[in-house]
Amino acid sequence: MAITDWPEDERPREKLLARGPAALSDAELLAIFLRTGVTGRSAVDLARDLLIRFGGLRLLLKASREEFCAAHGLGDAKYAQLQAVMEIARRHLAERLKDRTALDAPADTRNFLSLKLRDLDHEAFCALYLDSANQVLGFEVLSSGTINAASVYTREVVKSALRQQAAAVIFAHNHPSGVAEPSASDRRLTERLCAALALVDIRVLDHFVIGEGPPISFAERGWM
Repeated sequence: MAITDWPEDERPREKLLARGPAALSDAELLAIFLRTGVTGRSAVDLARDLLIRFGGLRLLLKASREEFCAAHGLGDAKYAQLQAVMEIARRHLAERLKDRTALDAPADTRNFLSLKLRDLDHEAFCALYLDSANQVLGFEVLSSGTINAASVYTREVVKSALRQQAAAVIFAHNHPSGVAEPSASDRRLTERLCAALALVDIRVLDHFVIGEGPPISFAERGWM
């Protein structure tokens, strides 16, 4: 049965308009994005097939172009649309952070850093620079690859913070394995950076580790 033949309150688009996007399942949200199904399968059926194939919505969203386009019912046009939606979400969160202080909008800060880092296939160490009122000045990737004491250079981090005229900084890095628990080397690196930045009166407010689930905050752990 085509979705147009469903009762109106069960159709994904109409359901979203009546009850809001949070009321929809992953498959229903994806079906709105897909718009049409394939022969013998409605858009919702196709969405469910895709979620099973990729192992969930997040894995579908982070799929490479080749993996995405190889799935039945998808292609370059859908891939381009999806990447555009993801970038709009990132820019929306970046704009929200510019309009508010990072400490007054902790959820926005976490969501922004998660969108930037969670789905990378390599480790990246980044900084969110803040002014004296904790307004966001900028975001920068400081190191890519395996993050350890040798790959994040304290002097370069200090130079970047001074160049941004930052009064404070929030660090973040991702664990591509999905396990967000900070390592002992993560803690040592943070301690070293905190000490170096303190010498030039720049505060380190937090360090987030991004993996599966909510980001882990060093400040909330009492490590800052």
